[in-house]
Amino acid sequence: MRVIGIIAEFNPFHNGHEYLIRKAREAVNDPRAIVMPVMSGFFTQRGLPAICPPVVRARQALLCGADVVLELPFSFSCAPSSRFAEGAVSELISSGVVTDIAFGVDTDEPELLKALSSLDLEENESFNVKLNEYISTGISFPKARASAIKDLAKENGITGDLDPILSSPNSILAMDYLIALKKLDKKNRINVIMIRREGDPFGSSAVKSNMPSASSIRRIITKTKSTGYSRSAIAKGLNGLMPDYSLGAMLSSNSGDIFSFPDYTCYIRDCMNTATASSSLENISYMSDDLAGYIRNMANDVRPGTIPDEDHDLKAFEEKISTKRYTLTRIERALACMITGQDKSYLDIKRPPYIRVLGFNNEGKYCLKIMGKCADIPIITRPSDCLELQSDNNELKRIFELDMRAASIGWRIYGKDTASEWEAKPVIVK
Repeated sequence: MRVIGIIAEFNPFHNGHEYLIRKAREAVNDPRAIVMPVMSGFFTQRGLPAICPPVVRARQALLCGADVVLELPFSFSCAPSSRFAEGAVSELISSGVVTDIAFGVDTDEPELLKALSSLDLEENESFNVKLNEYISTGISFPKARASAIKDLAKENGITGDLDPILSSPNSILAMDYLIALKKLDKKNRINVIMIRREGDPFGSSAVKSNMPSASSIRRIITKTKSTGYSRSAIAKGLNGLMPDYSLGAMLSSNSGDIFSFPDYTCYIRDCMNTATASSSLENISYMSDDLAGYIRNMANDVRPGTIPDEDHDLKAFEEKISTKRYTLTRIERALACMITGQDKSYLDIKRPPYIRVLGFNNEGKYCLKIMGKCADIPIITRPSDCLELQSDNNELKRIFELDMRAASIGWRIYGKDTASEWEAKPVIVK
C-alpha cells in the first residue's frame, strides 16, 4: 500500500491543491494510493487564523481527493519554516505508514534544492556565525538566513541561480522539508515527490489563471465583508477558482452556521489590546530581538484609523507595523503565540507528541487501522482521547493544552462557543 503524505494548510482548499494530489498519485503510478495530508489547525504558519476552521478544511480535502487528514499541532503549524517542516515531516513519519512525501516547488531545479538541503545548516558553525552577522545589520531573519545560505553554498561549490529559490517561501519550505527528511529518515525509506507548482505566484493578490494563490482567494472572500460576507458574491467571485466540492463545502458550512468568516481587523485589534495589558511579553515565543518592546509601543500608539475597519486583508496594518527588521509574518506569529500563551519553553519540544485525525473516507479508515498498529506516537480522534494519555506524558499534556487554547480562541473568532472543540469528532466522507 502506497501512502503519500502531503504537508498543507488548505487555506482554503483550491485548484492547486487538487492538482498536487492528482500529480502525487500519478508520480507513484497508483491511482488508488492513499493520500494523507497533515494540515495546520486554527492558526496558519504566517500567524493568522485560517479562513475556515479545521473541520471545514478537512472536509474540503476529503471531498477533493484526500483519504485521511491529520492536524499539525499549533506549536508547529504557527512557526518558522524549519520548525513547521520538521514538525510536519515528523508527524507523517511517526504514523508508521507513509511511503512517500509530496510537496510543491517553485523551481525547475529540484536538484539545486537537494544540494542546498545537504549543507547541514543546523550543526554548521560557519552558517550560524554568518547568520548572526547578517541579523546584526538589521535585516529580517528570512533575508539573513538566505544570505548566509548563499555564502555557505558558495563555500561548498554549489552553483546556480539561488536567488529565486531563497526568495520564494514555497521553495524555502521545500528545502526545509528535505532537511527534515534527511534528519528524520536516516535510512532513506521515504520517497520524495517534488511537483512543480502551476498557476499564479505564491502570495499573489491578483487572479491571472484558474490556479490562483490562496492569498487571492482569501482576498475575494474578505472583500465581501461590507455586505456581511455575501455567499452569493463569494460563490460568483470564486467560481472556477476552487473545486466545486470545496467551494460548496465552505459555503454550506458557513450558511449552516458551522462557522462565520473571521474578522481579521477585529482580531488584530484584540491582539493589540492584549499586548498593552500584558505585564511581560519577553518570554513569549518569537518575541526576542526587542520585538516585545516594539509591539508594546505599537499597541500603546493605536489610535482611530491605525487599523481601519476596511483593512480586511491587513495591508494598512502591515504598512504601519512591519519593518526591515520585523516582518509582518513574524509579528503576526508572535501575536498568535501571545494570545495562546505559548512561551519560549514550548520550543524545546521538538516533535509532535501525538497524531490528531481530523477526518477520513472509506480507504482512509483502512489506513487508520494499520496506523493503529504501526504508529510511534498516540493517535487521537477527539480531544477527550488525550485526557487518558496526558498524565504519563508531560510534553503531550502541554501541547494538547496549547492546542485547546488555540481552538478556543479560533472558535470565538469563527463566532462559535469557545468550548466547541470538546465536541469535535472526525469528518467522515463516504
